[in-house]
Amino acid sequence: MNETQLNASLFQFLRAATSSYHAVASLADLLQQAGFIRLREDQRWSLAAGNSYFLVRDDAGLIAFRLGEGNTPEDGFRMLATHSDSPGLQLKPRADRQSGKYLQLGVEVYGGPLLNPWFDRDLSLAGRVCCTMADGGLQTLLVDFARPLLVIPSLALHFDRSANDSRSVNPQTHLAPIIAQTLTDQLPAFRDILLEQLGRQYPALQIADISGFDLFCYDTQGPAFTGVNGEFISAGRLDNLLSCHVATMALTAADLSHNCLLFCANHEENGSVSSSGARGAFLDATLDRLLPEPQSRRIALARSFLLSIDNAHAVHPNFKDSSDPQHEVLLNGGPVIKINANQRYATNCVSASIFKRFTREADVPLQEFVMRSDLPCGSTIGPLTAARIGVPTVDIGAATLAMHSIRELAGSKDPHLLYRTIHRFLTSPTGVAPNN
Repeated sequence: MNETQLNASLFQFLRAATSSYHAVASLADLLQQAGFIRLREDQRWSLAAGNSYFLVRDDAGLIAFRLGEGNTPEDGFRMLATHSDSPGLQLKPRADRQSGKYLQLGVEVYGGPLLNPWFDRDLSLAGRVCCTMADGGLQTLLVDFARPLLVIPSLALHFDRSANDSRSVNPQTHLAPIIAQTLTDQLPAFRDILLEQLGRQYPALQIADISGFDLFCYDTQGPAFTGVNGEFISAGRLDNLLSCHVATMALTAADLSHNCLLFCANHEENGSVSSSGARGAFLDATLDRLLPEPQSRRIALARSFLLSIDNAHAVHPNFKDSSDPQHEVLLNGGPVIKINANQRYATNCVSASIFKRFTREADVPLQEFVMRSDLPCGSTIGPLTAARIGVPTVDIGAATLAMHSIRELAGSKDPHLLYRTIHRFLTSPTGVAPNN
């Protein structure tokens, strides 16, 4: 797959992946189109070498794996790890919030987003809804309003002359988006608005009531190339949907020579503590079924290697002092190895050296990131996964500006450079052990 084809596929994925649930549903479609067989955790599995499989947990966590034709599971896995969620605003359970003639929706902050960019954007809602059906059963449905529906208007400068100097955002009082207005005495209820949308999306279903929902606001502006020569990608949720897409495309394009596994976790942005998060047992439970004998499982993990793939910080040209001067990371400069002395990243000299070998084999440029010593460092699922299952790990990612904003910026060459490196890792005959 060339750069143009990959970016076109990435844009299509970003437009569809408006929530972590939609992201995983889209990844599942890509895997099924590539011949992966869907498994269920509540059923027995019958696996065969040379076949490819995937399973989904809680609608927003996914594991896919290929069993190499010449391998046994004890030979180990070439592993990839990403996450499906992005920072943002999630609706509260009792979302209706009336203010005079306006209907607003109460929101909670999910993860650690930059809040100011959420003002004055054309927002919509997407996620999942648990419905009580006419027969009394429960059914979970994905919903996406897919149109401008909400807005969080800024306070005019005339009422706050210090806005450009010191305005802060109160998540409880400042972030409730407006969804409707009435000039009469009756505002619509959000439940009725949501039922109407479900009726449009699922006209053949008999929905009696809404039992609950996990809904998120998102920016309706789609991904775009920017820059004089289209050298940048501007889009929402690049962290970490870019990694999810590229890893999945590399996995589906890999041959069947080696055992490979992709773990797409949920809830990375708020600590990974969930049944589908990196601190949960989703990956462990899957490995237990692939390798039920404990000693074989330990041997396999010792022979495995993990690429933890999450976006990396590029040097901001307007804030160069925020970055370490000896580690300049540029958009379109190739994959970034992320390193931290306090194990906020799982990279060490051995795992970094192994990854560097694959970038050389793929003829891809490489960058290295460390945080300034006087600033705290973020983290990702690499250390959590490495600690939990004991697999050698390197943290890598595509360089990004405006990380955790409603709209982020990446280089248009970087998805393909990352894809080439991951594909080489999955297919290289040189192996992944340090002594090879």
